[in-house]
Amino acid sequence: MTMDVLQRDDLRFPQSLPEFQRLFPDDAACAAYLEKARWSDGFVCPHCGVVAEPFRFANRPGILRCRACLKNTGLTVGTVMERSHTPLSTWFWAAYLVASQTPGMSAVQFQRQLGLSRYETAFGILHKLRAGMVRPDRDWIGAVPDQHVEVDETWVGGRTRGEGRGVHHKTLVAAAVEVRHRRPGTAQDKRKDGRYAGRLRLAVVPDRSAESLAGFVESAVAPGTLVITDDWSAYASLRKRGYDHHAIAECGDPEVAEEFLPIIHLVFANLKTWLNGIHHGVSAKHLQAYLNEFTFRFNRRFYPFNSFRSLLGIAGDAAAPTYAELYSGDWEHPTCCGHGR
Repeated sequence: MTMDVLQRDDLRFPQSLPEFQRLFPDDAACAAYLEKARWSDGFVCPHCGVVAEPFRFANRPGILRCRACLKNTGLTVGTVMERSHTPLSTWFWAAYLVASQTPGMSAVQFQRQLGLSRYETAFGILHKLRAGMVRPDRDWIGAVPDQHVEVDETWVGGRTRGEGRGVHHKTLVAAAVEVRHRRPGTAQDKRKDGRYAGRLRLAVVPDRSAESLAGFVESAVAPGTLVITDDWSAYASLRKRGYDHHAIAECGDPEVAEEFLPIIHLVFANLKTWLNGIHHGVSAKHLQAYLNEFTFRFNRRFYPFNSFRSLLGIAGDAAAPTYAELYSGDWEHPTCCGHGR
């Protein structure tokens, strides 16, 4: 089940908290929204194909029963909400809070806001929504005339004490961001020479080898794009891989970095501030999920309220982890740069 709600003018999305309360006062209203998202022209039984008004259950608003074949259809099947015992209204509150709160929120804050009795429930809901933030067919960035892409990597995580000099448990994160240019005469066209960030891709990489870093670029950036990096040797093969690659020798000079790679460094600064300020650090095994959330929020920063509707749409036909899979580490978080080749 795929819910492409981005092109649906008939599906309203809340612009404010009072409007959210009016649109989704109970589970039945949330179920009606999901039903309309899936069948804009009326219920079609996925089992027998009959188009007719289904049986509805007041105590089970997420279930529709076909009047012809008498088989049940779950509105949450194929979404991150599948097999969840949490009420639909709680899921909608979660999607709204995650999408509309600019800095996001931690699981502790989320638990407190929704009055959930268990931290594990809040933790699981947020990670299920993060799994729905990544489209499986996500496209490449770049390949736009008169624009380029900055690529770099950074270490994320806290320092380690008492294990010897140079030892750390940080995680390597690679990033690629489009650099766009503001129209002359706008209010902010003089900031960073009129440059600003377009779409972003972030991913955990195992090391700083050419296989990891150049492989990340291939999965995230369209071939033929002008790509600017530092002069680390792992990026040397990008020109052979089909990119217009320009390597900049920073030599530890911050002015050179500010001139040629200003946007990617700003992204890294914002990412680390967000991880430490909102979540107070995250574990390495779940870092990719938080990178997905940061990317989702960053790429929709100009349309924050549309994110609620977008999140429900992307969540369609998405696999979500159980709490046991999250706790054991068996769940592999989807990556936000996996364009299929």
